[in-house]
Amino acid sequence: MAIAGMNHFTILTDDVEATRAFYCDFLDFTVGPRPPFTFPGLWLYAGGAPVLHVIGGRSRAELRRGVLDHMAFTAHGLAATVALLKGRGMPYELRRVAGSKDGVWQLFFDDPNGAKVELDFDASEAAPA
Repeated sequence: MAIAGMNHFTILTDDVEATRAFYCDFLDFTVGPRPPFTFPGLWLYAGGAPVLHVIGGRSRAELRRGVLDHMAFTAHGLAATVALLKGRGMPYELRRVAGSKDGVWQLFFDDPNGAKVELDFDASEAAPA
């Protein structure tokens, strides 16, 4: 067996609309085609590919982290993203990968369901104010 790449992540939610708004309005994902499953949800696309599946109809008690710690995406626009997080009053952690030759910026925050999101920015991007 050979792995060709990551296909998608799945998030469980008690509020499909809030999850859609977060990922589409904040991270510029788009809602795209999804098979006619018998449970609520949606598929979110980035770069034309369905990278995030959202499954609704769960209770808040079911929304907890498991063995998967976080999902990471390559991103652009570090300063604007940090400003957006600040503007929404969202806690975040920004760090630069120490000891690496490229010094990638890593930005961590939680989605409305408590799932940890990491955005990785090129080292050439300026530090936010």
